[in-house]
Amino acid sequence: MASNIGIMDSAYFVGRNEILTWINNRLQLNLSRIEEAASGAVQCQMMDMTYPGVVPMHKVNFDAKTEYDMIQNYKILQEVFNKLKIEKPLEVNRLVKGRPLDNLEFLQWLKRYCDSVNGGIMNENYNPVERRCKGGKERHPKGSQKISKSLQANNSGPKQGKTSAVAGGTYYAGEVQALTKEITDLKLSVDLLEKERDFYFGKLRDIEILCQTSELESVPMSVAIKKILYAADAKESALTKAQEYLVSVGSAEDAEAEEETQVETDH
Repeated sequence: MASNIGIMDSAYFVGRNEILTWINNRLQLNLSRIEEAASGAVQCQMMDMTYPGVVPMHKVNFDAKTEYDMIQNYKILQEVFNKLKIEKPLEVNRLVKGRPLDNLEFLQWLKRYCDSVNGGIMNENYNPVERRCKGGKERHPKGSQKISKSLQANNSGPKQGKTSAVAGGTYYAGEVQALTKEITDLKLSVDLLEKERDFYFGKLRDIEILCQTSELESVPMSVAIKKILYAADAKESALTKAQEYLVSVGSAEDAEAEEETQVETDH
């Protein structure tokens, strides 16, 4: 079973588009971004499809927007994992932040797990829309509709003085929503760039450590690589200097070899 798969497993190389297609086809949804599944509701229903009836769908909140509501969904998912003896840590604090990479990794694992259970074959008897309709928390407590109607009745009279204020408030609310979305998108871009930066920095650090080993430290290629890594002047091409160094070392070695050959010939 794929409850514990390594980070280098092929499951973690499945792309976003494939994950989204898998979710949308299985659950008859229309997600366009990975972070839209951050609430945990999708994961709960995927487990419900894999093990019909194991998830108390009436407790799953598909409209969860706050971190508190999302955490409740993940608590349900954790209970399901415990029931099925699935040893998979849920990093809830990271998932509810809606970061694409964290959610992508978890969904990649989930796809691998579900495929390992049913062989990737969709349960034809499972109706995801019906399960969502039967499930999902009741968002309107008893009496709330009466209160709402009462408020509408009280505010139904002509109040022209408030009309412009309401219109203005709606306009600014739209502006705030647009700006909030822009900020969110920028934060996601920064997160992606930081992860990419850390990835390449790790590669460079590995190369540096390799070049510093006693066996390779004095090898011309290692010296040339370190010239690039430690170059302080961004205006000058470190690559050019490294290439010149290799050429000079190669010429010196050729000259030395030619001299040794000449000595042997004279003898």
